[in-house]
Amino acid sequence: MFKKILNGLIDHPFLTSIFVADFGVLLFHRPPFLFSLLMLGALMAMCMYFGQKLALFNNI
Repeated sequence: MFKKILNGLIDHPFLTSIFVADFGVLLFHRPPFLFSLLMLGALMAMCMYFGQKLALFNNI
């Protein structure tokens, strides 16, 4: 399972770098409230995209 996640992130380097940078900024800095909401929305959208793309627990 970990190998699937790692391969999925390596296959999309641009989205992965945006995801890591966005997560780091939200975790370690204190951006303004509206910008923080925008970044959190983008982070959630990327998480949903990676979740659909990887489909780790596809039982079909």
